[in-house]
Amino acid sequence: MRRFLIVAGVFLSACGSQPKEEDYIAKISAIRAAKDESFKTDPDSPIPADKKSTLLPLAYYPIDERYAVPASLEPSADRSRIEVPTSIGKIRQLERIGALKFSLKGQPLRLTAFRDLESQGVNRLFVPFADQTSGTETYQAGRYMELDPTPTGIYVVDFNVAYNPYCYYSPEYDCPFPPKENRLEVPIRAGERMQKADISTP
Repeated sequence: MRRFLIVAGVFLSACGSQPKEEDYIAKISAIRAAKDESFKTDPDSPIPADKKSTLLPLAYYPIDERYAVPASLEPSADRSRIEVPTSIGKIRQLERIGALKFSLKGQPLRLTAFRDLESQGVNRLFVPFADQTSGTETYQAGRYMELDPTPTGIYVVDFNVAYNPYCYYSPEYDCPFPPKENRLEVPIRAGERMQKADISTP
């Protein structure tokens, strides 16, 4: 499952250099095209064969560079663990790594970055979130982002690469739900959305 996210992860790191707008749009477009191709042709695709015609190409909001913003990570003092329910009724343990603090369209926001304790050997920050589009325009169970750790604690939170968990495509996947602290009280109209959703004007 995780290997499908490698393509997105490469570009997440690149987004920190504040590229020109046309270069940024080209990079995000390349991420989306590569993911569509992988989900279409790879035998381990999370999309069942009988759903590929309706779910591919994946649905996205228009690329909007305003949703790629700098963030600082405030490390967790105790690296506490929380238990969150998953899409198949299990409980998943997540370890708090820290709080990502950023401003989006002039509004200060924060999201907790976690380590998924079941993803052994994956040294990336796991940022599950929900927002005011969840359940209407985007998947009701929320969406995910992943970020590569940086030595400076400075990141780029880029909602243009926010993606649906695999349980959106197939109920056989076990996906942790975003905890309450990562439910944003604003609409995030960037990244992956639901097919044929009634999309409001940003």
